[in-house]
Amino acid sequence: MADLRPRRSVLYMPGANERALEKAKGLPADAIIFDLEDAVAPDAKAEARDRVAAAVASGEYGRRELTIRVNGADTEWHADDVAAAAAAGPAAVVVPKVGSVAEVAAIEAALEKAGAPDHTAIWAMVETPVAMLDAAAIAGASERLTVLVMGTNDLAKELHAEHVPGRAPLLTGLGLCLLAARATGKVILDGVYNDIKDPDGFEAECVQGRQMGFDGKTLIHPSQLEPANRVWAPAPEAVDDARALIATFEEGIAAGKGVVTHNGRMIENMHVDNARRLIALSEAIADLEA
Repeated sequence: MADLRPRRSVLYMPGANERALEKAKGLPADAIIFDLEDAVAPDAKAEARDRVAAAVASGEYGRRELTIRVNGADTEWHADDVAAAAAAGPAAVVVPKVGSVAEVAAIEAALEKAGAPDHTAIWAMVETPVAMLDAAAIAGASERLTVLVMGTNDLAKELHAEHVPGRAPLLTGLGLCLLAARATGKVILDGVYNDIKDPDGFEAECVQGRQMGFDGKTLIHPSQLEPANRVWAPAPEAVDDARALIATFEEGIAAGKGVVTHNGRMIENMHVDNARRLIALSEAIADLEA
């Protein structure tokens, strides 16, 4: 079973912005991606790298999962980013535009050469048509790779697609990556929503992502945290129903019943497995927020 650590809300924070890094200490994000890539100008890359490494090592972010997005392998900053991240020891290194098994192997080798601790995972951003078509191979390329992150902005660009409600142009790619994640036992995060002044559209996309099966969503603004946390958290009544379903199933099996029903629906092992996962996720969220 995939790691059930809550990742409802995964917030990008610009690595060059000291005030943003300080603010992140008090935000209710399940995870933070300290960004050295898109959010940092070329002449600020080195300073941002040092600042982010210090933030990760500071121990001042509570129980939030801390990750670092490095610059791409085709840039002049990549090697230094990876070395600094390995020394800082975040929960994960987020790698943009991963498109092949060979690229996963290269980042894994670079992390190990730089002495990255075993707990530092790889989060692979999948953002191109090639990545969509090879998602299963990418996801299964390494045990250190634990999470796929959808790069929906770059995917839309590569497809010459429009950003529209419901994301019809992107659904094929989203579905292929979801299949790959579930087939390989990895976590998968939905892409960002660009319009921070459209809370209704954002929440609708969160609901869509949850219904599709994503484990959470990457975010670009703190205002998106509350809706994402709420949408991806199991409702209390759903948790109560899950506990009742398990009890009903176990009682029915103990009584030798060939068919067990709960609230008028026939249930079997797969429903029990889903119920147990929902309860475990609820408990993990409660533990994180305690």
